[in-house]
Order: sequence, then structure tokens, then C-alpha cells
Amino acid sequence: MVKPGRYLIPARTSLLQLVRMLRNGRQSPVNLVISRRIRVREDLVKLMKDKFEFSEEDMSNFLASNDSLKKYGLDTAGFTLAIFPDTYQFFWNTTPRKVYDRLWEESTKYWTPERVAKARAKGLTILEAHALASVVEEETNYGPEKPTIASVYLNRISKGIPLQADPTVKFALRDFGLRRIYFKHLKVASPYNTYQNKGLPPGPICNVQKSTLDAVLDAPKTDYIYFVANSDFSGSHVFSADDVTHMKLARQYQLALDSLEKAKQK
Repeated sequence: MVKPGRYLIPARTSLLQLVRMLRNGRQSPVNLVISRRIRVREDLVKLMKDKFEFSEEDMSNFLASNDSLKKYGLDTAGFTLAIFPDTYQFFWNTTPRKVYDRLWEESTKYWTPERVAKARAKGLTILEAHALASVVEEETNYGPEKPTIASVYLNRISKGIPLQADPTVKFALRDFGLRRIYFKHLKVASPYNTYQNKGLPPGPICNVQKSTLDAVLDAPKTDYIYFVANSDFSGSHVFSADDVTHMKLARQYQLALDSLEKAKQK
């Protein structure tokens, strides 16, 4: 009996070898490469296009169902918690649940008792740690600054100050290409809008690298409650502990940004 699957048949394979391959179900693995940021379920579904027997709709429906995800202690807001950037191998006829099972299994390996204790010491559950790490992930690609940025948000949480994180506004608007946040954007009604709501968003706004989670768990104690992009556009940030300094730095950045945009228009 031939077992269904995806088979890579080498050149010069004999008929006998082919029959044995099909009867024994020796499938060729499918590589699922997760290297880019996953923000919404459509991002993950697109990566799986034409790789599996199941349809894109099947996977989308799985990720959109709280019933599907409650096995993992998650709801649809937390589905990216299980998705670390990596290369995963599956067989073509793997089901959506089995795919997510594998992602979940790999993600749980990160959460050693030591790391769980670190999160708890900072007042964070695993989901909250992922949510905070996702905001840090979206704020910067500059690794050395990630622990300090995490410390700013932890300080804001402890002081009851809204995070006021621009990436959460982009997520609320589902406008991930938005380059500049204006006052009108801050009015969007969404539990993810951390200008309108105190505390962390209800779930991660993207999947995260393990190193970014480490940055959250190992965030240093600082007095910083503000940061702004450096006006030299180096990708780094400038941190401050008082609003007067912050407003001065923010003004410098806004003027530099205005000048840059005017130069592009010439």
C-alpha cells in the first residue's frame, strides 16, 4: 500500500527502490524557515503556502480559534508565543495542530526553571515576558540596547505610567509600514494601544528572538522612564529619567526628522 506524502525521488532510482520508498512512507522533509517577523496569523500562514497537504485556510482557522489554542494555555492573542525564528522540519502531510505542537515544544525548551524564576522576579508571567519582549523587538534591531529599553518599560509598569510604545499603535492600526506616528494615530481604540491603556498589551505584537527575551529577563535596574531615537539616525536611542530632558531630546529628533523629509522632497 502506498503511503501518501511528499517524496523526493533521486535520479536513477530503480522501480524496486521507488516501490519500497512509497510503501515504507520514507518522505522527504519539508523545511519551514521562520526568519522574518510574524505579527499576525497571515504572516505565518503565508510561510506555509504550498508546503503542506493542508490549505492556508486550514492553518488560518486553527490559529484563529481559541479552542485550538487552549491546549497550550493560550488564546488567539498569544499565538506568536510559540514561534521562535528557526528552521523546522515536518512531513508534507502534517496537520496544523501537529505543526503548532512542534513549534510549542521547541518554545517550551527555552523556559527553563531559571528563566521562569527570572520572569517572576520581574513580576512577569511567561506571556507577559513575551509581550514585553515583542515591544522591545519592534523598537530596535540594536541588540546592546535591548536590556535598557526593557528596563524603561519595566519602570513604567511599576510606576503605573502607560508604556506609550509606538509599535503597539502600529499593531493596533495594522499598519506596520507606518514610519511616523502622529497624534491622530494615538487615538485608535484598541487594547493594544499603550498610549490609551496602562500596562502591557494583551499578547505579543510579534514573535521574538530568544536573545530579546533574555534582554527582558536580564534587564538592568535603571532610573530611565523615557527614550527617543538618536537624532543622528544611527538606530540607537538616548535615554532619560526626567521629562524635561526627554522633551529636549525628542524635539531634537523631530527637527532632524523634519529636515530629512524636506531633503528627500527636493
